[in-house]
This record gives sequence, structure tokens and C-alpha cells, in this order.
Amino acid sequence: MNTQGTQGTQGTQGTQGTQGTQGTEGTEGTEGTEGTEGTEGTEEFRLPRSRMANERLHALIPGGAHTYAKGDDQYPEDLAPVISHGRGAHVWDIDGNRYVEYGSGLRSVSLGHAHPRVTEAVRRELDRGSNFVRPSVVELEAAERFLATVPTAEMVKFAKNGSDATTAAVRLARAATGRPRVAVCADHPFFSVDDWFIGTTPMSAGVPAATNELTLAFPYGDLAATEELLTRYRDEVACLILEPATHTEPSPGSRLRSSRGDPTPGYLAGLRELADRYGCVLIFDEMITGFRWSEAGAQGLYGVVPDLSTFGKALGNGFAVSALAGRRDLMERGGLRHSGDRVFLLSTTHGAETHSLAAAMAVLTTYTEEGVTARLHALGERLAAGVRAAAADMGVGDHIVVRGRASNLVFATLDENRQPSQRYRTLFLRRLLAGGVLAPSFVVSSALDDADIDHTVEVVAQACAVYRKALDAADPTPWLGGRPVKPVFRRFA
Repeated sequence: MNTQGTQGTQGTQGTQGTQGTQGTEGTEGTEGTEGTEGTEGTEEFRLPRSRMANERLHALIPGGAHTYAKGDDQYPEDLAPVISHGRGAHVWDIDGNRYVEYGSGLRSVSLGHAHPRVTEAVRRELDRGSNFVRPSVVELEAAERFLATVPTAEMVKFAKNGSDATTAAVRLARAATGRPRVAVCADHPFFSVDDWFIGTTPMSAGVPAATNELTLAFPYGDLAATEELLTRYRDEVACLILEPATHTEPSPGSRLRSSRGDPTPGYLAGLRELADRYGCVLIFDEMITGFRWSEAGAQGLYGVVPDLSTFGKALGNGFAVSALAGRRDLMERGGLRHSGDRVFLLSTTHGAETHSLAAAMAVLTTYTEEGVTARLHALGERLAAGVRAAAADMGVGDHIVVRGRASNLVFATLDENRQPSQRYRTLFLRRLLAGGVLAPSFVVSSALDDADIDHTVEVVAQACAVYRKALDAADPTPWLGGRPVKPVFRRFA
């Protein structure tokens, strides 16, 4: 699901002096300069309105944001822009600065902000009512459209967020197998806000130890280690849950084919065989891989069919919709056409709001009719090549490292010992922001154009020049402007 806590860049942009009328485009949309460097090497780039708004956010909202990955602790000190609005591949902050944005909506906005086909579909339904006492015909149409796009699934049920979908999959697996334990992939950073997963993270406060003991972990790409786990806990593991492809740093036991994060040939098929042999349910979390890998998800690309799979993010292009899909005999346990114990499966008040399902249908249609997945890959390949060349030209190619599938690029910021560094990440983010690039990752949307990519590469080159200076000094402190950015998952604030 979410790539919370993974290394990435977050550009900093614009000078505070180019403030236009808030909420309008054009005059406020000028991209700022980097500012002048002081005696300590820090930029005179400020976001005064965003800084005040962040203080107000913290006073009213725990963490200052509704998603931890959006928190201002993920950005350089006092350089966390508060967004006014967005269109296409660009967003504007309340200080009047325009940014080229990557990882839009935590990877959910893959078509760009306010995509016309999506917003028009939503407007049509808003005028017709959004939530009724009985199912809407839109629910039927959305299910048919989804299953036509992801033909490996036989039934689908919609919800509003990924956590509900993955937790429902786990509950369904436990009910079907009668087993208590869940095995999660240790190399994938997020599956759910619910106790069965959050208890395994450093932010486990409030989760009973007895709950934590029921969740096990296996390394991505290592069939032998997974079989050892299933043997040790024979007849206790209800399911294996993982993203079918990865984008994060592998654990020591992982065997990845390349920095693209593709599975080793035969790995997913091997997991399928292990799940069948040990009688557990195979669950693919396709929150990220769904549609970005192929219109039919990673399962369609790699040709391995899970028992259950979960989708979200790109499915709604920013509108709240997720999906649990899978085998009919499993899914029907949450229905009315079986004789066994009933599973309480995704019964939510707002799960089938008509406008969100209309957004999902518009997204699915756009992906299939316009070849969006192919465009995402082409844009990502162009961006990755440019960033790698810029880093190499500045002598930091071994320190700013782009990884992942072209449609889902992340990057690592490494120190002089080539170890991941939050301090060097902070330096990099400050320079990007000052150049008009807002990039917690390099995950592209189809709204980007060649000019956006060229601008990004130019700003990256400028950032790499400063990065080189910090490496030569073996100390990025003069370029940080304050405390370093922090990982999302940590025990203390």
C-alpha cells in the first residue's frame, strides 16, 4: 500500500515573493528561484503562509495532517507547503508558488489532478444523489467494469480505503481456513491501519501483545524462507499477503531480479504453489501495482492469480474508492448464497457512494482506451534516465539512486559511506522545492509532459551540485536549514 517511510525526494519550490491571488492560476504560478545562499550555505527560501497554516493544522489535527506520510516532519523544517489547489501535474501552495508534483495523492492521482473525464463523471452522479437505502445501479455497472478490466477476479466489493480492503481479505482468509496467523511480506512497508499490521511497526502503542503474536513475516523473493515459516507454523497460517512486486530496499534474504523490483522468474508461481500445498490463502495487495503495472494489475502482467487481491489508489484518481476482489467461493462467504458461517465483509455506509464509483469507472475506461499504463512507463523511463545522467554528471550517481518500475519510481539519498541518510534527503528536498519540484518520490502521473520532465531534471542537476559539495565536506549540515526529515514509522514523535 502506501510507501510510507521509504526514501524519496520532495522538491522545494518557489520564492515567497511571487505571491499571487490565492486559488487562482496564472499570476501565482511562477516557479521561484533558489534564493541567495547565506554564509552557512542555506537558501533564503521561505513559505510564511504555509508555516502559519501548519501551526494551525497541528493545533487542530493530530500530526497536522490526515495521513502521516503528508506530515510536515516529512519535509525540511518550515518548508512544508500547504496546498491551495492542483491541476494536471501541477499544484499551487498558499504562498503562491507552483510546483511540478510527483507521487500525487500518495500515488492515487495517476491521471493528474481534476482530470476532465473523471470530474465530469463525478458531476453527473452528484446531481443524481450519492447514497441510497438500497444499492444503486452504479454499483452493478462499476462491478461489471472492474471485473472486465481485472478478469482474474470473479467477484468484487468496493470500500473507501485500502486498509479496510486488506483487513477484510485477512478476515476472509481466517474464516475460510480456520487459522489465526497472518504472514506479511517484511519488505513491503504498509498494509493496513488495523491492529494485525500496525502492531508490527514501531508505532504499535495501543495494540495488545497477543494480537502482535499472530502476525508473522517473510522476506520477498525467498521461497525457502517462506516455506520454512509455513513448516514451523504448520496449519496455523491463514494467508500470505504481499505486494506482487516491490519498490523498497530488500531484506538480506530477498532475491530481486533488478532495481526495478520485479519478482525473480518463478517466484510468484512458487508462492502460489506453497499457498496451495500448505492450505493458506494467497493475497496480493495491488494498491500500488494495480493499473500502474498493467490495466489488469501485476497479476495480469506476471500471469499468477491470487485467491484474493486488493486495489485502491489509482482506481479513483484521488476519489475515495478501493476494492477487494477474488475467487467466488471465498468472496461469497461474505454474501447470502452459502450455507456456512457468515463473514462480516466490508459493510460500510459510504462504500458505494455513486460519485466515487463513477470516478472509478471513468479511470478504468481512460486507462484502457488511452493506454495510460504505457504512457506512465514512457514518462518514468525518460525521467529516470535524466535524473541518473544528472547525478552522474555531478559525481553523485552512487549517492542519489533511482529505483523501481518506471511507472513507480522512488529514490534513495545515500551519504558519503553510501548508507541511507535522512540528512542528505533533507538537503536534496530543499533544493528541489526551491526549484519548483514537489517530489516525495519520482512516481509519475500521465499529466506530466516533456517540459515538466526537463524542468525536473534541470532542478535535480542543481541539487546534485550542492549534494556534491556536502559529500566533499562529509557534512550536509550547512545546507539543511534546520532539523532533518524523519521516517514515518518511529516510536517517538
